[in-house]
Amino acid sequence: MKIFLDTSSLFKLYHREADTSELELVFSTSKITDIFLSEISKIEFTSTIWKKVRTHELTQSQAHATLGMFESDFTKYSFVATGSIIIEQARILCSKYGIEGLRTLESIQLSTAVSLSQRVEQFLTADKLLKFLMQAEGLPT
Repeated sequence: MKIFLDTSSLFKLYHREADTSELELVFSTSKITDIFLSEISKIEFTSTIWKKVRTHELTQSQAHATLGMFESDFTKYSFVATGSIIIEQARILCSKYGIEGLRTLESIQLSTAVSLSQRVEQFLTADKLLKFLMQAEGLPT
C-alpha cells in the first residue's frame, strides 16, 4: 500500500504521542510499499523537534538524536517537491478553504496530497482540520 503522511503523522514515528498507537496499527496491519511526504515535512519536522525542546518535552540531546534518525531515514521516503504547481494549487485551496482555517503550510500539505490522489491509497494526518479537508477533497484518510 502507498501512503501519504503529513508531518503531524510522520512525527509520531519518531516520538510517542497520545495517538501514536493508531499510526502503529496502520503500519502493523498493512503492507506499506511507499511512503510519500511533502518536501516541507523536512522543515516542519525540524521545527517541531525544536519546539519540543523549548517546551521541555525533549532535551537537546534527544532532539539531535531524533533528527539524526529522521535524516538517516530520508531514503525510505518519497519526497514530493514543492514546485510551482503545488504552490499554485495550495493558493487555490487557501481560497477554497480559508474560511475553514486552512493556513499556509497545511495548504501545501493538502496540495501535495491532492497531487498524489491517483498514486496513494491512504492519506494520514493527526491534524483534525487537515483530515477534514482531505476528506472534502475525496482523499481516503
